[in-house]
Amino acid sequence: MDLEQFVLANEPALRLAYFVGVFAAVGLWEVVAPRRALTVSKALRWAGNLGLVALNTLLLRLVFPLAAAGVAAFGAANGWGVLNHFHVPFWLAVPIGVVAMDFVIWLQHVMVHAVPALWRLHRVHHADLDCDVTTGARFHPIEIVLSMLIKFATIAVLGPPVLAVVIFEVLLNATAMFNHGNIRIPAGVDRALRWLVVTPDMHRVHHSVEDDETNSNFGFSLPWWDRLFGTYRAQPRAGHEAMTIGIHGHPDPREVARLPGMLMLPFRGEVDGYTINRRDWHGEHATR
Repeated sequence: MDLEQFVLANEPALRLAYFVGVFAAVGLWEVVAPRRALTVSKALRWAGNLGLVALNTLLLRLVFPLAAAGVAAFGAANGWGVLNHFHVPFWLAVPIGVVAMDFVIWLQHVMVHAVPALWRLHRVHHADLDCDVTTGARFHPIEIVLSMLIKFATIAVLGPPVLAVVIFEVLLNATAMFNHGNIRIPAGVDRALRWLVVTPDMHRVHHSVEDDETNSNFGFSLPWWDRLFGTYRAQPRAGHEAMTIGIHGHPDPREVARLPGMLMLPFRGEVDGYTINRRDWHGEHATR
């Protein structure tokens, strides 16, 4: 059994092991060195957020029995994708695949802020009133399905090796938990890490209730795209301890922290004034 076959055969176990390990590490870090005081009951939020994770996991298994790694294996066997067409060497195709898929995820993240109907779905993620390790996996089921379809299409067009897809998925899940973590990192270490990976202080700006801050720092794993395309913001205006997390008009934990409320949130309210149009700030809530 070669490396690709081993990774494909053990992909679910590998992903689960990394998920549990990173979740436990970040969760413990949040207890030992928290960055902010929580504003909502942790038990309430974690019950809702983890309930959504369980629902999404079940949904993906039912709707997409062939995971992303399986699509990559099928594509390789049939010569699909740019990397397969041009016979890019394995040692080069793996990093190209990982970086290219991360860029697509960045573009997807910008898109769900730009398209009104998609912002309705994505605001479930932003409506969390605190930001911690569970926020990184808090997404509406419809958004999860759309994201998987985009991932499948990307794999079919790009043709990355199975190993690249598994590395990408493990990194995406791990860094999402890490950069949503309510964890304190020394300022000097944070500045250095930001050149290699999206840090919690970098991504937390994106969860600000202020619209111009929400429209920044879209990266999940690699921090380069925001710097290249002008959407990078170093710090929140009010500072990390004083900033408000969430979205305008939805401050009630009973609505945004419980599973039924999260599932219904995309279908509430009007669709106008979606967030990507609001890039300037002239005072508190002035651009709403």
